[in-house]
Amino acid sequence: MKKKVLVVDDEQSILTLLQYNLQQAGYDVITAMDGEEGMNLAQSTNPDVILLDLMLPKLDGMEVCKQLRHQRINTPILMLTAKDDELDKILGLELGADDYMTKPFSPREVIARIKAVLRRSQFQTEAPEKEPQEEDSIKIADLRILPNYYEAYFKDELLELTPKEFELLLYLAKYKGRVLTRDQLLSAVWNYDFVGDTRIVDVHISHLREKMENNTKKPIYIKTIRGLGYKLEEPK
Repeated sequence: MKKKVLVVDDEQSILTLLQYNLQQAGYDVITAMDGEEGMNLAQSTNPDVILLDLMLPKLDGMEVCKQLRHQRINTPILMLTAKDDELDKILGLELGADDYMTKPFSPREVIARIKAVLRRSQFQTEAPEKEPQEEDSIKIADLRILPNYYEAYFKDELLELTPKEFELLLYLAKYKGRVLTRDQLLSAVWNYDFVGDTRIVDVHISHLREKMENNTKKPIYIKTIRGLGYKLEEPK
């Protein structure tokens, strides 16, 4: 079955370009030219991924992203922006976007990003064939990660994680106790180079801490190693 992509952008030329290239790559494509229409289509058509422009009429991309996440719609969102503004990028990530691209971009790059985000999210929609076994999991104190099922539990409560948050947590857990630099995490989790843009890692680390640390100011699981990066360790 073809994967469905919702593209929300108020520039007809961008919509036409993306629609043609995505269809050529084998995707079903739905388009919208304002935030309200995009929101409605995201709710009613159940897309596999959303390409969401930042600057939209009626409802901007930030608000669309915020409302979808508030409604617990965890469809991967790739935010499109013409602004080369670090603050806008970080705010989009903090509101729940999984990734962002700055215009102008090539259709080939967009397709590569979509493939990457779909690979990370596919396990969330696949029904498990059997109950998870202990050997299928990674356990660190009250944290339990099931890599084959794209699930993580903290104190037996299912964590609501975006695909990127899960990938980041899993990578930290696989290298428990090892200091990982931001550049290493960018390369491993995002699969491409954000030159000098390591704040994306900090934002996702902050999200993880909010979901599994009793005190985010004094984390006991995900530690910051000043000047180097992060490590996940067993609480003492």
